[in-house]
Amino acid sequence: MGFHVYKRGQGKNTRLWSALIVAAIVGIGCLQLYKKLAGTDLNQWVVYFVPAGLFAILSYVVFWLSNKPSLADFMISAEGELKKVSWSSRQEIVVSTVIVIAVVVFMAGLLGATDLMFRTLFTSLLG
Repeated sequence: MGFHVYKRGQGKNTRLWSALIVAAIVGIGCLQLYKKLAGTDLNQWVVYFVPAGLFAILSYVVFWLSNKPSLADFMISAEGELKKVSWSSRQEIVVSTVIVIAVVVFMAGLLGATDLMFRTLFTSLLG
């Protein structure tokens, strides 16, 4: 279980960014642990080295998981599939967004008018 990179160069971006995001989450957790321990009367070695050691161990686990063959093969194939996607142009996205916003506003107005109509109808009937 050394520092061997499985299929070096393949799925590089997916594995790199996944590992960095998980390492950031681990880092935030270790920082929160440090803040909790700093508020106690524990030895300063414990306050500093428990979160640092935990971060080092979990960083190694993240590295190991990102190079585990089954997970790495999944990330490599996921990155390959994302390269096949045909992305919409900026103009298509803007036009689609405007249409969606217009339909939402229209439907909100229609539902509001229907609600107002039923409210006046039932208040006049129930008096």
